[in-house]
Amino acid sequence: MNLNESLATKHKNTKGQLPYVELMDTTLRDGEQTCGVSFTTPEKLSVLKLLLDDLKVDRVEIASARVSSGEFETVKKAAKWAKEHGYLHRLEVLGFVDGEASLKWIADTGCKVVNLLCKGSLNHCEHQLGKTPHEHIQDIKRSLALARELGLKVNIYLEDWSNGMQHSPDYVFEIVDALQAQEVMRWMLPDTLGILNPTKTQHYCGAMVKRYPELHFDFHAHNDYDLAVANVFEAVKVGIKGVHVTVNGLGERAGNASLTSVVAMLEDQLGRTTNICSQNSYGVCKLVESYSGIRIANNKPVTGDFAFTQVAGIHVDGDLKKGLYCSELRPERFGRTRAYALGKTSGKSNIIKNLETLGIELDDELIKKVTQRVIEMGDRKEMVSPDELPFIISDILGNGETEAEVKILNYSLVAAMGLRPSVNIKIQVGDESYEANASGEGQYHAFTKALTQIYSKLDRELPDLIDYVVVIPPGGRTDAYVQTIITWKQDQQIFRTRAVDIDQTTAAIKATLKMLNRIELK
Repeated sequence: MNLNESLATKHKNTKGQLPYVELMDTTLRDGEQTCGVSFTTPEKLSVLKLLLDDLKVDRVEIASARVSSGEFETVKKAAKWAKEHGYLHRLEVLGFVDGEASLKWIADTGCKVVNLLCKGSLNHCEHQLGKTPHEHIQDIKRSLALARELGLKVNIYLEDWSNGMQHSPDYVFEIVDALQAQEVMRWMLPDTLGILNPTKTQHYCGAMVKRYPELHFDFHAHNDYDLAVANVFEAVKVGIKGVHVTVNGLGERAGNASLTSVVAMLEDQLGRTTNICSQNSYGVCKLVESYSGIRIANNKPVTGDFAFTQVAGIHVDGDLKKGLYCSELRPERFGRTRAYALGKTSGKSNIIKNLETLGIELDDELIKKVTQRVIEMGDRKEMVSPDELPFIISDILGNGETEAEVKILNYSLVAAMGLRPSVNIKIQVGDESYEANASGEGQYHAFTKALTQIYSKLDRELPDLIDYVVVIPPGGRTDAYVQTIITWKQDQQIFRTRAVDIDQTTAAIKATLKMLNRIELK
């Protein structure tokens, strides 16, 4: 029996089936505590619907009570939608032991589940509340009684629980001993300050499960030491039944455990089951990236742009030979595809895979020339994207004289204080030239509007612009080249074009010209 089979056997239940792990997503509550992140009402409702309808998340923590009147209206709308779609019992709101204030606020929104924030360490109890454990327990009991009167179900958060287990475990046990007979659905064990490591997580979570085997425990990890997913691994291994996650790992400070990473880990490393529809996860992650303004790191597991990108030529060659460099973490599971980067470490196999994707066939001699050109460009630190291969091929076939199908003959940009930016452009498509002018919210926006006018006359649709990134070199040099990377979508295909220039808008126009020629070549 190998290690994976041993782990799977160890964690089977009495019916021989692997235990199910319940996931609670707190992107819209804890994730919104990320510095600079604030979701509008339409954004919150949009993400909520995707989490429940598309991802099939078990529960969603949507807000904290008493944040603002605007938040009250948002939660009220969310509760209305959830009730209409049979999800109301899966919607949760963070509440506080503050008399009737929080509980009444939650009940008035129409929500039915409160995550009651109690103190999980003696330090918090004595110094933040200024109360004894007995006094705090009595306050919690009064809140639980009021929740029952208001028709609310209760989960209990033991805030700062990890520090409580480390410095005052007797206090933690005193709280749970006194309340375990109460009507509490779940006990939430947060690593509030992100102090845990896998060994401590295993020890502390194991102690809770062993002492209270009949209680349902959730584990809430923070990523301060980059150990959130590893800590979740240990928590689930010792019997924790629920895990808290956020989309893209959003959350206070260094964030929470990432939903996609946790799901992949649970399924592949522990052999557990979840309700998550991973095929839809990438689209949800990109939408939250857009709403939050927090970009997904290129090298982030599962969702980063480079997560399924092979670079070294030997790896790509291995993929062509029975998938030697593929693992169970396959991109198709998450609605993605494997990519093969181009650069100085590229080999012939990288070129072949990208040409296959583009539907281009070349003989061996031309493939060698293209490979050498890509390597030379990589040596000069030039970024080479697969979408630029047709231009490289055209350049080689034309002995360095590439004849572009679309050319920008002239353009003028006008920006003045108090006036909308405007542009006049003249371009050549084939043998014909066209002119247009437009104004917009910015210079590049005006340029694209003028371009759209021209292509409308040609009865042709331009790709949708779905992302726009400007990479500015560090150091504050105003004469340094900047790189503009634009992501396009056409016919369900996504591609990128990039260009560099001292001026950001000029770089964007150059990148757009590459897009125009790409679709002409196609």
